[in-house]
Amino acid sequence: MGQNGGCQSVGELGPETRAFYQRTLSALNAAQVPFLVGGAYALARYTGVVRHTKDLDVFVRRSDCPRLLRALTRAGCRTDLAFPHWLAKAFCGDDYVDVIFSSGNGVAAVDDGWFVHAVPDEVLDIPVRLCPVEEMIWSKAFIMERERFDGADVVHLLRARAEDLDWPRLLGRFDAQWRVLLTHLILFGFVYPGERARIPTAVLRELLGRLEGELDRSAPDERICQGTVLSRAQYRPDIQQWGYRDARRWPEGNMTSDEIALWTAAIDEE
Repeated sequence: MGQNGGCQSVGELGPETRAFYQRTLSALNAAQVPFLVGGAYALARYTGVVRHTKDLDVFVRRSDCPRLLRALTRAGCRTDLAFPHWLAKAFCGDDYVDVIFSSGNGVAAVDDGWFVHAVPDEVLDIPVRLCPVEEMIWSKAFIMERERFDGADVVHLLRARAEDLDWPRLLGRFDAQWRVLLTHLILFGFVYPGERARIPTAVLRELLGRLEGELDRSAPDERICQGTVLSRAQYRPDIQQWGYRDARRWPEGNMTSDEIALWTAAIDEE
């Protein structure tokens, strides 16, 4: 069992769902396809926050996704490449596994770094590796929809792991989108005023220094909206009515027009 209550206690799984998840993880281990477990199971491992989860999140490199889906097909699942830029699914009756190789906004692609820093553990008595904390913070920091905001998960990860984080690597993950990280670090100090010193001073000075440096420079002369990187729904008027460019679209972002259109159309289907 993992630290802080471990992965075993996540959710109230029925026996059929539990057996499905165990078969799935065992099949992937047997197929020797590199994968990581994230979502609620990793969150419980790192923070002790236990929630009832409706699915199992498996993370994989994009190049390994076809091989992983074939392994799940052999294990009796029906698979579907739901969104070709980031997500596939594997179904068995009413149960399913999310197979994730990027993020809906195209930012947090699963690369070798996820695996280099993965954490060995067990999920439902099956040996696995968990997504690193830094990558969980990175990917969750951009989820700011009306119906889902992962800021509390980010804050809880910081509360549980601030002293253990590879801060230079985390800063590197956010790169030019460092304002998003700064926003969550400021929020952490608001949520836990007595624990704000747990965020390294050097990290805050670095980010605040970048912010202060911008005060002496003119704002870019461009009409681009980066809100779409945070919410696919809430900034549609900016793109569709007010003439802003979508920051997700190549070359600013990592998505094609077709990928954006497919991901946007799914809003009304959910």
